[in-house]
Amino acid sequence: MNRRRLLAAFAALAIPLAASAQGTWPDRPIRLIVPFAPGGVTDTSGRLIAEGLSKRLGQQVVVENKPGASGNIGTQQVATATPDGYTLVLAFDGTMVINPHVFAKIPFDTLKDFAPVGKIGDATLILVSHPSFPGKTLQETIAISKKDPKGVSYGTSGIGGTPHIAGELLNLKTGAKLVHVPYKGGGQAMSDALGGNIPLVYTAVAGAFNHVKAGKLHAIAVSSRTRAPSLPDTPTFIESGVPDFESSSWVGILAPAKTPRPVIDRLNKELNALLASPEVIERLGTLGIVATPGTPEQFGEQMKNDLAKYGEVVKAAGIKAD
Repeated sequence: MNRRRLLAAFAALAIPLAASAQGTWPDRPIRLIVPFAPGGVTDTSGRLIAEGLSKRLGQQVVVENKPGASGNIGTQQVATATPDGYTLVLAFDGTMVINPHVFAKIPFDTLKDFAPVGKIGDATLILVSHPSFPGKTLQETIAISKKDPKGVSYGTSGIGGTPHIAGELLNLKTGAKLVHVPYKGGGQAMSDALGGNIPLVYTAVAGAFNHVKAGKLHAIAVSSRTRAPSLPDTPTFIESGVPDFESSSWVGILAPAKTPRPVIDRLNKELNALLASPEVIERLGTLGIVATPGTPEQFGEQMKNDLAKYGEVVKAAGIKAD
């Protein structure tokens, strides 16, 4: 009996000790892996969220850019990281729900290797051109691409990203001959467009907004159902004569699978608090991103649904990365 009482006493002590240990998270800096080069919208949104989480968590959230293989390299590092809440990945729909269909082999399983933390928001896409490109409207651009034996090149952040998928869908729907040129990030594609090295770029509105306003790039069309508030004079693809053409991109945060649920809940709570902040909403808006606070389960369900949806699109377009 005395032995049983002693064991019970130890067990009672262990509960608050475990809770206390769990309550110490985070007690050191957290890494947020951005699987793309610096300068693109994905990278910029990640840095904005990292800044806010650093203040709310009381520990520095350090952004580390790990570009390569259309986001697969950096994302795989998080899939195999210790699930302790100290390594996170900025999840991009192109990497998480499109890459699995366009690469013959991929070093992670979207649904099994990650624990959803929360979705940050949705970004409207835009097709822009260098001012020297003769096509000023979508229909003119399509006509030029059909007449040119080599087609017309368009740059994106990488193979299989949402901009790439949108460009291929435009080809399928209109018979356009747009030729995809993948980069290691949206920033690099934009630099080449500004330098006149590539005529077209398909990117998020935020990546092109300042350049369009400055007259350094020409806005052809946005791929949302309605016009982007930041570029009200730019028509949609639908208005430009391509019925039912709508495409957006999303970004969120994932942790390695088996990350403790209390850690996930804390991260989700702080992320949602950020996304409800008028300042963060405004700053994301300047990036062309609409904040979408929600639960880990809601984000996980969207990833599951999008994985199935984009699988059908990739198959129909015949997109392969290797």
